[in-house]
Amino acid sequence: MTRVRPATAGDAEQAIAVWEACGLTRPWNDARADFTRALGHEAATILLAEEEGAIVGTVMAGFDGHRGWLYYLGVLPDHRGSGIARRLVGAACDWLREGGCPKVELMVREGNPAAAFYEHLDWELQPVKVFGRRLA
Repeated sequence: MTRVRPATAGDAEQAIAVWEACGLTRPWNDARADFTRALGHEAATILLAEEEGAIVGTVMAGFDGHRGWLYYLGVLPDHRGSGIARRLVGAACDWLREGGCPKVELMVREGNPAAAFYEHLDWELQPVKVFGRRLA
């Protein structure tokens, strides 16, 4: 049975291992710092899917006061297709809704097959370009 629960600081290693197994980490992002910042901020959370004490999926949610954002949605390859990602997205949206968030968005890198998953959940492709700039 899969249960979804909030992450704790002690979950960092297993959660980051899921991110790595799912190809979500990038060399220019410090995954441990991302995890720590999310848990240390009241406007963010990390939710975990757990089976028999093992973390098999994650999602990070944050609310900037205007929109919610989802990050680090990943399910271990041998657990995909069982509805875990759908449950994680639902739990993250519930968390955002409870915080007063009116809309949620996420970014998917070009070529990532996960785009089809979001389309299957009736998420709409937004007509925007995303620009970024590193602050550090």
